[in-house]
Amino acid sequence: MILSNSIKADQPLITQWRRTLHQMPELCYQEVKTSAFVEKTLKEIGVDEVHAGLGKTGLVAVIRGKNPDTKAIGLRADMDGLPITEVQDHEHKSQHAGQMHACGHDGHTAMLLGAAKHLSETRNFEGTVYLIFQPAEEGGAGAKAMMRDGLFDRFPMDEVYGMHNLPGLPLGQFALRPGGIMACPDGFDIEILGQGGHAALPHQSLDPIYIGSLIIQALQGLISREMDPLGQAVLSVTQFHAGNTHNVIPDSAKIGGTIRTLDADIRTRMETRLHDVACGIATAYGAQATVNYYRSYPVTVNHGDQTGFAAQAASAIVGADQVDQACDPLMGGEDFAYMLEEKPGAYIFIGNGDTAGLHHPEYDFNDAALPLGVAYWAQLVESRLQRFQVD
Repeated sequence: MILSNSIKADQPLITQWRRTLHQMPELCYQEVKTSAFVEKTLKEIGVDEVHAGLGKTGLVAVIRGKNPDTKAIGLRADMDGLPITEVQDHEHKSQHAGQMHACGHDGHTAMLLGAAKHLSETRNFEGTVYLIFQPAEEGGAGAKAMMRDGLFDRFPMDEVYGMHNLPGLPLGQFALRPGGIMACPDGFDIEILGQGGHAALPHQSLDPIYIGSLIIQALQGLISREMDPLGQAVLSVTQFHAGNTHNVIPDSAKIGGTIRTLDADIRTRMETRLHDVACGIATAYGAQATVNYYRSYPVTVNHGDQTGFAAQAASAIVGADQVDQACDPLMGGEDFAYMLEEKPGAYIFIGNGDTAGLHHPEYDFNDAALPLGVAYWAQLVESRLQRFQVD
């Protein structure tokens, strides 16, 4: 494992930043204190410029190396917390009731701040680095909001890179893959309109509960009988609401759930077939079904060359044997996908060790991963912006 003396020396400070951020989690587009802390810290570090207000509470810091007008890359960290009550009782426990950093965005922000300090002090690269501190990853599409506010127009970067911690991946390891690495987390609602009646006389009604149960069973067949077994998709029904008493068949029932895929064509097919199956079954039994499909973040697709560069940077820090370059994709969603649709780049996982899972009330970012993340960012910039000269 290779860490510079300066990054080792900065570890206590970066840990302090991380724990300060952990105490003040803020939900999407409410990251006012977080944004102010990041801006103040960046100015103290000595970056060249800090631009606030992109995507409401997002920021971009600018660090120029030698020949700053040659090439540029962007590094992105998310900042928002989650509406979860923390159950850990450590000294840096959340001070905001009902909110916590249950996904490690405090660690992501602290690592990028650490990289900002290192890069602004050393300037050992050609070109320009844009550090993107993004709000509202947790369902708010903060990446898209920053892009709408001119992220790539105001800060013209050639590539963009992201990083996320991963519980269960051992500390000191990284993982990534070319192509789809995280899924599109779409949702759906189905409302079945039947005809209610007395529970003792079901033949005089159009039972939406029975029809709904048939729809749920048929939806599972979309995966097991219509999907290529080598394809990747998940369909989960997570809600079924109907009726409010024992002796009445209700007029309607509601079903809700999620569909996640790693392929844009499969995504479109699943959306179409969901509608066909639900409406077809309802019609066959004399009822009506209304289907609403909600497209969320796109598939997070890593670009081949940039994934290779990211893997090389991680390998330079922890060794090639500690970097999984063909990891299994995750079926969770990530709005960094919007940035990767516009710019070539790569998204990498950094090991958080044997900790509680993401979005769990016992989760905490592993501070031992902080210097590794800082070193990865620094190595990526210094190696990639040197490579650009011979492209």
